[in-house]
Amino acid sequence: MRDRVPVVVQGSGRRGRRAGLAGALWAGAELIVTVGVVVLLLVVHQVWWTNRQAVAAAQEQVQALERAWGEGPVVGGGAEVGGGGEAEVGGGGGPVVGPEPGGPADSGAAPAATRAARDRAYAVLRVPRLGLVVPVAQGVDKRAVLDKGYAGQYPGTAGPGAQGNFALAGHRNTHGEPFRYINRLRAGDELIVDMRGRRYTYVVGKILGETTERDTGVIAPVPRSVVKPDQGYSEPGAYITLTTCTPEYTSKYRLVVWGTLLKSS
Repeated sequence: MRDRVPVVVQGSGRRGRRAGLAGALWAGAELIVTVGVVVLLLVVHQVWWTNRQAVAAAQEQVQALERAWGEGPVVGGGAEVGGGGEAEVGGGGGPVVGPEPGGPADSGAAPAATRAARDRAYAVLRVPRLGLVVPVAQGVDKRAVLDKGYAGQYPGTAGPGAQGNFALAGHRNTHGEPFRYINRLRAGDELIVDMRGRRYTYVVGKILGETTERDTGVIAPVPRSVVKPDQGYSEPGAYITLTTCTPEYTSKYRLVVWGTLLKSS
């Protein structure tokens, strides 16, 4: 019998290693694509779907208010809905102007009755230049007020039409983003606040393009920046203040629009 010469197949182990590497790379690519799709869906939900939900809910609230005002008795204006004095918004690290990225901007724990009132709007803000119609509620808590697409009144600031500063905060991006385009406002533009039986018309006077979140002077009874003292007012009056985050999709700084009361009816 002849001895058989063993046949050695060259490269079979190498091909196996290559196949294994290719499989690992393919699995890694699939994982990256899957993660990318999940992240994209989260972004779509945050930027698009939350906007749709908040805008729809806010408009329903405006319609509900207008229906209630049409059914109920007329009540005179000028009441200080938010109370008087300077607002100090934010806890722990000191006053904060506008919503904090990590949570509520209100300070401390509010009484139950106050918390319950915050999710109910009491006025409507109209900005003709922007085509904006948004409900106004008390407080600047993100979950209870701002994330619903509302404008929130800083605690302790004057009510619509009253002497002092009627100061509001609103999201610039996501959750209805009612204040997204307030940077487009110009001196002379009207800011209209409707309450039951009353309308207060303010006119934009000054705009502060950027200040820090700790600049509480912008929502003081006589609004004046403490960061940029040449910006703001020096005489008592009936003011309105709109604040939001800037630049867009960040919360690093605050954009501020000020107006003065033109008339009430």
